[in-house]
Amino acid sequence: MNRPVRAPRCAQRSTPFRAPLCAALLLAFQAQAQEPAPPPAQQDEATTLDAVQVLGSRVRGRTAAETAAPVDVISREQLEKAGVQEIGQMLQVLEPSFNFSRTFVSDGTDIIRPATLRALGPDQVLVLVNGKRRHQQALVNVQQTIGRGSAGTDINAIPISAIERVEVLRDGAAAQYGSDAISGVINIVLKSATGVTTGSFETGQTYEGDGTVLHGGVNTGFALGADGFLNLTAEYRDREETNRAGPDSARVDPPRVTQRLGDADAKDAYFWLNGGLPVAAGELYWFGGLSRREGDSSGFFRSGGDNRSVPELYPDGFLPNIITTVEDESLAAGYRAPFGEGWEWDVSVNHGRSRFEFDERNSVNVSWWYEPLDPADPTGPRFEESPLAAHTGALEFDQTTVNLDVRGPIDWGLGSEPLYLAAGLEYRREGYAIEAGDPVSYAYGRGNDRSIPILGQTGEVAQPGIQGFPGFSPTEAVDESRHSQAVYLDAESRFDRLLLGAAVRHERYSDFGNTTTGKLSARFDATDTFAVRGTVASGFRAPGVQQLFYGQRSTNLNADGVLTDTLTARQDSEVTRAFGIAQLKEEESTSATLGIAWTPSERFALTVDVFRIDIDDRIIFSSNIAPESTGTDGAPCVPDNANCPIRAILDPIGVGQVLFFTNAIDTRTEGVDVVADFNTEAAGGMLELTALLHWNRTEVTDRRSQSDILSPEALFDDTQVTLVEEGQPGNRYMLQGVYRIGAWDWTLRANYYGSVAGEGFTPGFKQKWDGQTLFDASVAWQASDKLRFTIGANNLLDTYPDKWDPVNAAPFPQLGFLYGWETLPFGINGGYYYAKVNFSF
Repeated sequence: MNRPVRAPRCAQRSTPFRAPLCAALLLAFQAQAQEPAPPPAQQDEATTLDAVQVLGSRVRGRTAAETAAPVDVISREQLEKAGVQEIGQMLQVLEPSFNFSRTFVSDGTDIIRPATLRALGPDQVLVLVNGKRRHQQALVNVQQTIGRGSAGTDINAIPISAIERVEVLRDGAAAQYGSDAISGVINIVLKSATGVTTGSFETGQTYEGDGTVLHGGVNTGFALGADGFLNLTAEYRDREETNRAGPDSARVDPPRVTQRLGDADAKDAYFWLNGGLPVAAGELYWFGGLSRREGDSSGFFRSGGDNRSVPELYPDGFLPNIITTVEDESLAAGYRAPFGEGWEWDVSVNHGRSRFEFDERNSVNVSWWYEPLDPADPTGPRFEESPLAAHTGALEFDQTTVNLDVRGPIDWGLGSEPLYLAAGLEYRREGYAIEAGDPVSYAYGRGNDRSIPILGQTGEVAQPGIQGFPGFSPTEAVDESRHSQAVYLDAESRFDRLLLGAAVRHERYSDFGNTTTGKLSARFDATDTFAVRGTVASGFRAPGVQQLFYGQRSTNLNADGVLTDTLTARQDSEVTRAFGIAQLKEEESTSATLGIAWTPSERFALTVDVFRIDIDDRIIFSSNIAPESTGTDGAPCVPDNANCPIRAILDPIGVGQVLFFTNAIDTRTEGVDVVADFNTEAAGGMLELTALLHWNRTEVTDRRSQSDILSPEALFDDTQVTLVEEGQPGNRYMLQGVYRIGAWDWTLRANYYGSVAGEGFTPGFKQKWDGQTLFDASVAWQASDKLRFTIGANNLLDTYPDKWDPVNAAPFPQLGFLYGWETLPFGINGGYYYAKVNFSF
């Protein structure tokens, strides 16, 4: 069921035990005891949790408290008071089944972090805006992080200031909404208010004194005629980097910090709009926005003696600087109008584009530097020239969706209410492009001729491309597209206390064929205060065009901590065909949810939901496939590699490991969601208590390989099984208390992140990071109905993850990776304190 109807939760945090903020809290408390309270800020209907919602049911007027599937509605007030500035972080705080893993040294994933629901993948949750499908991101998560091999939705491309509420459907819904909705659906509803301007300004920093954030946003609305509206939002955020790297004792002497491990430096700007205008008997509507984010992060440190370095340029080694620019744009327009008795039709066109550009600084192409002037004399005079910066390429994804939907009631005389029907047609085109970088960013020498021996400073063959994030070459460049058509039918009706629903959807894709999915749902209100509800559904996820067409050459640390050239081979390429890997096909899922909702009084509400999701042919990234050291006969590999089939494929293309997309595994995810709310009057004020609990367990139930060269265990090894099964917290709890008295709000919240484990960088050694509880606290003063001040702290007690085992995880702790790497759900920044002002006029 839905999150129970209750007063909106405050979600802000208080201040650390630091003298200035402690003093501020004390003064605030004294002022609260002495000053008369101004009138409370006026709240509108949109901040309540019984707002009409669109998820889970297409029946007009059905509320979140009445649906057959679990729907959480997070209000504008909760979002504004969460104490963080990104929608991804806010959902992690307010929605326990949502995970927003914090990554670093992960190329573009440092800027677009993976957002997941119910411990599945970022591309297995569907994101809507105003009920319309949101386009996905261009970036593919290729590093050893949560969501490895996926391209989800860039949820942070939507500014907080533009959002009225967020609806989260925790249920499989592919039959209702289409591909990707395996773990659930997130619908972001934009503001539509007019005649008022609201805004906020926030500043804060970590306890360590870095990571300073300046964030401001303003939202305003204008009436268009008697009943139309135009709502506009502008927002800007400047976040400085954090660094929690330890000293590097393995590569430099004396030891010093050589890495940047923490949040990337980021500057984000947004402009969004939402509008509607009555035209004839219906309404013309439009919404969308632009965002531009610039990120500054780093790759792996190259020591002065490494073959990937040039001592004449960097005698002490260097840290490549990765500059990313993310541009996101979207615009939807449509017209809806009533017809017949209670029916409505809606036609819309929705276009979105995500573009991700890479640039490299503080780097070098060593093959350009060491390239001999005379190719016939590899030890003779060299060019000894190379640009130290380059544009390394760009990724672009675009999506255009056309929908025609109708819905309305049929008085069929069988139930206690009409039969509500919804039906629709959808056409969607998706395109994906990879643009090559500057020649110096990818080339092996100026001519990119691998037959010319170019030797680096250690006498080994020099690596091609610029160091850090090597550029996309013309070989990886692509500009492809596909299209799909869908038709769906959705029906729902009530029979006294029994609500029944059914949905079916058929989709046809131009690249892999047809699929049909269905869903059944029911809710029985045994009494006015107790209900049982459940759903059963089949689902699917089409392989993303990113997964179909992505290819890349990069430099990564292997399990021995050695920098290694790595090829991400495009599916159905010469490399994947040489390994015997079949073309990608769709994932198929079956899911079920069973729950109860109990509301014995207006002050207490409880929901409990048990779920299970089985996914067959899950699309994943393979393990890093490295050449053999010995052949199939047990003898060392001979020069012609006849007895070493992997080496025979990789040596000619000059890479040390390869990975690719494949339908290699089946998984099962089981879990429980519990939501409890209680509010009561206390000491002249109102106390609101909330408990949100989420448990999940994911199991890889089968591994398969079509390859005669790679066994299932080699294609998807135990390190990747661990990432899928234990990389995300199995337990997530949020306990919150909000005390409101007069013009003051006091909030204390505890967020527990369960244990996670990983061995992606330490095969054979699985490190477990124990669960941790982070405390947030805040105090807010409503100075007037137009002005509100807040001071607070996130991670009040300055909690960090466990440190990486210095012996079993070697050499990574010795390289400066103190706290682990691949799976850290709350990051490594420690405590953060802030001050914020909200205003309206």
